[in-house]
Amino acid sequence: MMVGMAGWGEVDQSSHLGLSLTADAPPVPERSSLAALERLSAWELERAVLPRLRDPAGAEEVRLPARGESAPLARRLVLSVLQSWGLHQLLEIGELLTAELVANAVRHTGGRTIGLKLQRRPGWLKVEVRDSSRALPCLIVAEPSLTEYGRGLTVVDALADRWGADLLPRGKGVWFELKVRERA
Repeated sequence: MMVGMAGWGEVDQSSHLGLSLTADAPPVPERSSLAALERLSAWELERAVLPRLRDPAGAEEVRLPARGESAPLARRLVLSVLQSWGLHQLLEIGELLTAELVANAVRHTGGRTIGLKLQRRPGWLKVEVRDSSRALPCLIVAEPSLTEYGRGLTVVDALADRWGADLLPRGKGVWFELKVRERA
């Protein structure tokens, strides 16, 4: 059962590509250079966007090509960020749920890029995947015989403390939240 679909009250903002913040990382191209973004290897993309994701305030969204290779890349990015934030207890579940959201965005939306955004606030972690489709996801109970497809949001619903979707001016963001057990 879905626990909640309310967002954090953030203002809807359109996705953007922006530039890398480190001098040794390759620059992430502007929107007019989408083809250049698509030509970057997974390793180059990871080097370019990881520093921007490590900001706990989560003001930055990073863009990834909407292709199958982006799911493993997004998992690695989330693992690296969670490790840098000291959230070792959330590594496995954060990686799994991110993979499900990215796979859904790549498989079902038809856009050329997806956005990945991580935010941390006291007691919570929020991971959001944005895409260009305004079609909201729906939780479908898959038949037990289906083993490869149809279980993504069911997994998210079962494991996330909260999840939902927000319409944005240019698409939507599908997100999950996990409670962070702060050490005393």
